[in-house]
Amino acid sequence: MENADLVLHLAGPGTQPFPDLAAALRVARNARAELPEATIELVVQGPIVTQLAGSGPAAVEAGALAAENGTKVTACRNSLRSAGIDETSLPAGITVVPAAVAHLAQRQFGGAAYIRV
Repeated sequence: MENADLVLHLAGPGTQPFPDLAAALRVARNARAELPEATIELVVQGPIVTQLAGSGPAAVEAGALAAENGTKVTACRNSLRSAGIDETSLPAGITVVPAAVAHLAQRQFGGAAYIRV
């Protein structure tokens, strides 16, 4: 595989009909199983970042996924700020980038495959 990076992008409110964090984590785990040599990154942007905070099951699962080799979970700092969430409330291992839009563009400029979940 020439480029082994896959960026999954979760944005939106996290309510129907949009996917929630739990659904995106399932997609990331499925990608990990089918693409074991790839680096998988789940970028979370918009109001749905609230699902990363605290100790709920999806937040705990996001932290566990972020701890796995070859897998990253990334949160948008702008979205966290808009939602009033302190970065320190995120599970260990979750990376924070200043702006998801710029991060996604940089990853695609670098050759990563992009899928919106």
